[in-house]
Amino acid sequence: MTIQHIIESHLKEGFLKLYQIEIPSVEFQATRKEFEGDITVVIFPLLRYIKGNPAEIGEKLGNYLVENVAEINRFNVVKGFLNLVIDDRYFLQLFNSMFENSTYGFENPKENEKAIMVEYSSPNTNKPLHLGHVRNNLLGYAVAEIIKASGKKVYKTQIINDRGIHICKSMLAWKLFGNGETPESNGLKGDKLVGNYYVKFDQEYKKEISELISQGTSEEEAKKTAPLILEAQEMLRKWENSDEETVALWKKMNAWVYDGFAVTYQNLGVDFDALYYESDTYLLGKDVVAAGIEKGVFYKKEDGSVWCDLTEEGLDEKIVLRSDGTAVYMTQDIGTAIQRVKDLKDVGGMVYTVGNEQDYHFQVLFLILKKLGFDWSKNLFHLSYGMVDLPSGKMKSREGTVVDADDLMLEMTETAKTISEELGKLDGYSESEKNELYKTIGLGALKYFILKVDPKKRILFDPKSSVDFQGNTGPFIQYTYARIQSIIRKASFDYSLNLSDIELHEKEKELIKQMALFPETVQQAAHNYSPAIIANYTYELVKEFNSFYQNVSILGEENHQKKILRVQISKKVADIIKQSFSLLGINVPERM
Repeated sequence: MTIQHIIESHLKEGFLKLYQIEIPSVEFQATRKEFEGDITVVIFPLLRYIKGNPAEIGEKLGNYLVENVAEINRFNVVKGFLNLVIDDRYFLQLFNSMFENSTYGFENPKENEKAIMVEYSSPNTNKPLHLGHVRNNLLGYAVAEIIKASGKKVYKTQIINDRGIHICKSMLAWKLFGNGETPESNGLKGDKLVGNYYVKFDQEYKKEISELISQGTSEEEAKKTAPLILEAQEMLRKWENSDEETVALWKKMNAWVYDGFAVTYQNLGVDFDALYYESDTYLLGKDVVAAGIEKGVFYKKEDGSVWCDLTEEGLDEKIVLRSDGTAVYMTQDIGTAIQRVKDLKDVGGMVYTVGNEQDYHFQVLFLILKKLGFDWSKNLFHLSYGMVDLPSGKMKSREGTVVDADDLMLEMTETAKTISEELGKLDGYSESEKNELYKTIGLGALKYFILKVDPKKRILFDPKSSVDFQGNTGPFIQYTYARIQSIIRKASFDYSLNLSDIELHEKEKELIKQMALFPETVQQAAHNYSPAIIANYTYELVKEFNSFYQNVSILGEENHQKKILRVQISKKVADIIKQSFSLLGINVPERM
């Protein structure tokens, strides 16, 4: 039972005894720094049950609590705020329970509880992953890990967009201009090679458009009739009709891309439990439409197209089948969602990590699935996020101006190397140890910079400022973790003793209170699908530790029991940093 529960229970009893009135709840807040106390009861809400002076009511309740609650030492009342001082023994017992729990803050999945599927990445197979994919992957992976830590089973998945006209553009450009080039023949990652041909298609297509315009064709007509786009459309038709040569080329080039993606995912530190491919799912959902017409969820127009009328819900009418019987993306997404629940029977909800330009699409998708009568539709969530911008401006993949994910990770490692060398703290490291450390710091900086921001907000990403060793950055937190490991290595005594009767320094108490917030922080982050809550909690914990480190002697403390306690507290702070960062997909170095 938490201290809040203990105090609330006794306050209700005290209020009933003093005023013969039952109160439903008690409002708490952290005690302000300028007043003595560990937790504050807000008296003002109680005035709706009893009229009187808030300070007098606070005095009476404070006296009652001191007399009846062993954990409360003393109190003070400031206007309508009852500030309570908690006994050190409570905090020591609280700390001992944390210290002995190796999975503190993490819950195990509950039996028979439905699993959550988290979808992220979902790239096109015509280009490498870029900066936008980096935010998508980091968010999706972190949210999956946080939900898992909150006590739910999680499946990580992606749907790979491996078909369509954009894929055919890369295929056609390679066929026309590639001269048999392969990743092996030129040493390029497969996804980069294919991406180059996507850019090549656009360059040649623009030339054809310009030529047609110079011959008197309108720009709109030129875009439709340029030979390359007509040939790409023909290639798509051949693929849809299972033309042997086209399918073989499609398989070959997609395999190159998958090999390239695998390297990027490994370097980024993300993984998946289940993969879906659009080439398998693009026909899903058509049978659902037929059933939906019978239920009255969909209706057919005179031209044969099928629609869903969502005007009563404040949306518009949405097409789900074209007049020629072909499906649209919405149909496919309906079918894929249903298929996933068929494939994994314990899935009871899904999180879609997709940019905010698709907000309306997911509103419609979730509403249609609800109308179709799927109970799990109430557990669908669109993890909508803003774009990532660079100081240089917007990215366009078809023009080859995207920020490649691999290049970005390499740049982050190089930036970490430059800054670390300037600080000159790497004496005694081998070259391989240095390189591993640069990668840990660089990727930690990138991930933390992106994840500390609320997902809905747009980000202006500055690589250099993200690798700052001061302030709310990944390297600052990593450095604190490494500092604690140095303390632990020097503590050559048994620090596993159970300590229960020591007078706590104020800084020790503040750290214990901050650590005590970790379990509810994990739950809050899972509930809000927000890694930013974990990131910013960790920063606050690290700030609190650094204040403790600067104000309290740890290894220099003469009292042996106090020294052991301070090393224990330091170790637990480090454990929580490591756990928090594991949820964000960030590694922590043992030395820096």
